[in-house]
Amino acid sequence: MSNPQQLRYSKEHEWLAVAEDGIATVGITEFAANALGDVVYAQLPEVGDTVTAGETCGELESTKSVSDLYAPVTGEVTEANQDVVDDPSLVNTAPFEGGWLFKVRVTGEPDDLLSADEYDALSAGN
Repeated sequence: MSNPQQLRYSKEHEWLAVAEDGIATVGITEFAANALGDVVYAQLPEVGDTVTAGETCGELESTKSVSDLYAPVTGEVTEANQDVVDDPSLVNTAPFEGGWLFKVRVTGEPDDLLSADEYDALSAGN
């Protein structure tokens, strides 16, 4: 499994892509999607919600279990991926592309986000 080098990763298996305008795209990693199994339901934060790094902001339900979704950064949600709400399997089939979950205007970023290599080492240990 190869995680994109340009992304940052949380220890809770979310990925983060921060754009120049301070808006970050958030999703779950391929490792997490595989561990969950087939995702059948996504509850995402809504536009205008404030999310806090490390805290629950939604959930993903799969054929195996229900998993909390954690915010990797603090900020205000600017967009939720309606395509994932309509077709949750995108989380499994395209976790780094069409399966992204939400976008957030970042107001705080924790200092424990991981590089791709650090995340690879973490997920290899699980």
